[in-house]
Amino acid sequence: MTHELEFYIDGRWVAPSGTQSFDVINPATEAKVATIAMGSGADVDKAVAAAKRAFPAYSRTSREERLGYLTRILEFYDEGSDEIAELMSLEMGVVRNFSRNAQIALGRAHLATAVDVLKHFAFTEQRGDMLLAREPIGVCGLITPWNWPMNQLVVKVAPALAAGCTMVVKPSEYSPLSSLRFARMVDEAGVPAGVFNLINGDGVEVGEAISRHPDVDMVSITGSTRAGVAVAKAAADTIKRVHQELGGKSANIIFDDENFDRNVALGVKASYLNCGQSCSAPTRMLVPYQLMEHAAKVAAETADALAVGTPDTEGTDLGPVVNASQYKRIQTLIETGIKEGATLSAGGPGRPEGLDKGYYVRPTVFSGVTPQMTIAREEIFGPVLSIIGYADENEAVRIANDSIYGLAGHVQSSDIARARRVAAQLRVGSVYINQAPWDAAAPFGGFKQSGNGREHGEFGLGDFLELKAMAGYGVHQDARSA
Repeated sequence: MTHELEFYIDGRWVAPSGTQSFDVINPATEAKVATIAMGSGADVDKAVAAAKRAFPAYSRTSREERLGYLTRILEFYDEGSDEIAELMSLEMGVVRNFSRNAQIALGRAHLATAVDVLKHFAFTEQRGDMLLAREPIGVCGLITPWNWPMNQLVVKVAPALAAGCTMVVKPSEYSPLSSLRFARMVDEAGVPAGVFNLINGDGVEVGEAISRHPDVDMVSITGSTRAGVAVAKAAADTIKRVHQELGGKSANIIFDDENFDRNVALGVKASYLNCGQSCSAPTRMLVPYQLMEHAAKVAAETADALAVGTPDTEGTDLGPVVNASQYKRIQTLIETGIKEGATLSAGGPGRPEGLDKGYYVRPTVFSGVTPQMTIAREEIFGPVLSIIGYADENEAVRIANDSIYGLAGHVQSSDIARARRVAAQLRVGSVYINQAPWDAAAPFGGFKQSGNGREHGEFGLGDFLELKAMAGYGVHQDARSA
């Protein structure tokens, strides 16, 4: 890697204004793998000024020009995918096969979808005498998380570029290396100077400076609900658009039918995806009361069969969680689950056997969890599953909706009419029925404290546009042609 101690501003790699730095730690080994520069408000000012200067020209580029930039970025992404996958394994400990087959693949799917959407998107629409024009919102601050570095970077950068916006990007300081590599791709693709700018830094200084800046027209953040609140408060004085994809505590309602055991096993694996570090993970499994013990047994067997180890070890299913503070928080919540009376069916506190270094968590299953327990309400962000009982369909829906979050929901039933009926009642942004496949074009975002706005496909592009109505457009047009 290069440029760890630089920022990408106005089409050039530049030195930071200050001298603050941050050590990037490999969570699998606890060893330092890089040192990055940390930005300040002065760096944000420079980047925003560059984006503001670039906006008038870039906002008027043609669809074909923007397609050219996105297509070239996609080509460079494909060429550099192996390198980016290695960087993500290094900075966040994700298992290498998962890094290539999921982390890289999802980022690519979103880039390809953005290209396809841009080809066909209707930026203008005439209704009688009025023209509706969807125009780029302006300078955008894009704040991305550490858990899906490429996916979350691409779902903000690609639609912003497609819309004609300019941007200042702040990746997480815990996973900056892959984002720096992506910035090199944007540069190689020939995106005009000032359109894309990247500054490393923390949320307290750089994130707040972006959110508060009067020349930033929109902030899009993916992160914790706490971070989303901080961004919204900082942005309030300048009345900018705030787009948030935040936390989740998704319910997975499993009904009693012939696929029950399979659905439980698949639910366990889904909740542990990316080592449980996914905001839409189905970490609350809801099963009929009379099947609680059986579900716990199937879930425990599934969890115990998963191999936890270093990211480069063949056959490893789960690597470490991202850092020491996250590891400690997960351990505290596991201990809390035990103290509050949940049954520990698999896993538990401490590292898995044979791993004495690295932030590894035992795949953990709690059964007999009640809806008011801490582990049933807080987003743990690790491989910890809570199994909760319900008496009937109505209670299952009530428990699923009894959360401050509303990002995703899951329903498993061979009775499709019942599955649809339940899905319609869930107060969430996305519902997956019977392990429905992921779709890059589907809107993604949440209700309640899971945020606002939508990402992915045409919906993500739409959130970077403002709607302008031009009345009398048809009349004037006719008059000019007469």
